[in-house]
Amino acid sequence: MSELTATQRLSVIREKGRPTVRDYIPLLFGNFLELHGDRHFGDDAAIIGGIGTFAGRPVTVIAQVKGRNLEENKLSNFSMPHPEGYRKALRLAKQAEKFRRPVICLVDTPGAFCGIEAEKRGQGEAIARNLMEFMTLKTPIVSIVLGEGGSGGALALAVCDELAMLENALYSVISPRGFASILWKDASRESEAADLMKITAEDLLKFGVCEHIIPEPDGGAHHDPTLTAENISHYLSEVLQRLAAYDTEELLEKRYNKFRKIGVFSE
Repeated sequence: MSELTATQRLSVIREKGRPTVRDYIPLLFGNFLELHGDRHFGDDAAIIGGIGTFAGRPVTVIAQVKGRNLEENKLSNFSMPHPEGYRKALRLAKQAEKFRRPVICLVDTPGAFCGIEAEKRGQGEAIARNLMEFMTLKTPIVSIVLGEGGSGGALALAVCDELAMLENALYSVISPRGFASILWKDASRESEAADLMKITAEDLLKFGVCEHIIPEPDGGAHHDPTLTAENISHYLSEVLQRLAAYDTEELLEKRYNKFRKIGVFSE
């Protein structure tokens, strides 16, 4: 595994050429059909969702979209979803439950959008409802953090049966920039905050927050996106087969216990 610091990984996952879900979805899923809209307000380009096949099996894919250039980032609001994005995700997850399709969530966001319009349309409620509904969804859920997993904006797609992280990914209750802004009133200390927060894949595996680390090529996923996708595919093959062996009650009990044990410590 990589011996990079959290600050160094922050630079790696923000590399301009780092693969996004636009790269991974065609490499991982066949016959992908994107579905749009939350049936309340509209569509949100920061979250892409739809139906595809993985190893010949129908799955629902829900993914946060980082752009590969400035124009794509503007279109996807720099991967900061509005409430309609989370409501679209929940609509597709409920559809997956109805047809007994596994849900695969690809997480990559600095956090949910905190603009006035998003707040007016119920950003907090949309995230909270996802947390509640995903916890009792009667179908397997697998979430993979591809790069940044920031705050409730990431957690809204990370209530799952098993959480995996790419080797250089970071996952935290708040972004390092937000941490620095609150603690020191100085957002420029973002790198210092990242190294203090214990947010690397290795940290979170040790804490029991994530269950698996997916290796990246030397130097990061952007050096060989195809190899990275193959590593993700190997993991998905194994975890979906394992989760399929549980009946619904056992699946929900294990999901409940997964989150109950987070934060337990002894002195």
